[in-house]
Amino acid sequence: MREAGVHRLVYSSSATVYGAPQYLPADEQHPTGAGLTNPYGKTKYFCEQVMQDLAASDKEWRLVSLRYFNPVGAHPSGRIGEDPLGPPNNLMPFVAQVAVGKREELSVFGDDYNTPDGTGVRDYVHVVDLAEGHVMALDKAFSKSFRGYASYNLGTGRGVSVLEMIEAFCRASGKPVPYRVVGRRAGDVASVVASCSLAEEQLGWRARRDLQEMCEDAWRWQKLHPNGFRSCQ
Repeated sequence: MREAGVHRLVYSSSATVYGAPQYLPADEQHPTGAGLTNPYGKTKYFCEQVMQDLAASDKEWRLVSLRYFNPVGAHPSGRIGEDPLGPPNNLMPFVAQVAVGKREELSVFGDDYNTPDGTGVRDYVHVVDLAEGHVMALDKAFSKSFRGYASYNLGTGRGVSVLEMIEAFCRASGKPVPYRVVGRRAGDVASVVASCSLAEEQLGWRARRDLQEMCEDAWRWQKLHPNGFRSCQ
C-alpha cells in the first residue's frame, strides 16, 4: 500500500477483540486482547495492534477499524444474502435454514447462562446498517482533519437472546423453528452488547433497522434462494 501511495484503510474487525466482557455495554475504551476466547478474535486483535503501531510510526496513515458485533439479515431486495458453505456457524443463517426446511432442527448451545432466559445474548446489527457504517468510515478516512488510527463499535446497543431470535424469526417467516437445547459451546460467553455512542458522535452513524427487519430480510433471501446462490444458476 505504501509503495502504491495508498495510506487509507477501513478494516473489518470484531467485538471478539474484547474477549469475555468486563462490563456491558462494551465501549471502545474496554480493554482488548485480554481473555480472548477464540483464534478469530486473536487475529482481529493482532491486526488492530499492527494498525495502531503503523499509525504511531508514520503520520501519513489514516486507519479506521470497525468492530462488528453480530451482522445478520440480507439486502431487502432478496437478491444478496448469506450463503454459508456447510453447516452455518452463526445463529441466524442456521435458523433460516431450519425454517426453509433445509435442516431439521437448531441446536441451542446452553440455557444456563446468567441471562434473562438462560440463553446467550448478542447484539445483532443489520448488514445494510453495517454497509452504511463503512461509507461513513470512508468519509472519516478521507477527512483532511483525520490522521492516525480510530476504532468504532457497530451494533445496536440492544441484546437479543437465542430464544428471542428464534421467536422473531418465526414471526417473520410464519414457519416453525424446532430446536433442541444442548451443552454450552467452547469459547462462547453469556452476553455481548455494544455501546455505539462514539460511532454516532464521530461518524454520524447509528443502526436504524430493528430485529424484525433483520429477520424479514433474511427470510426473504432464504425463501427466494433455498439453496443459496446455487439457486440462481
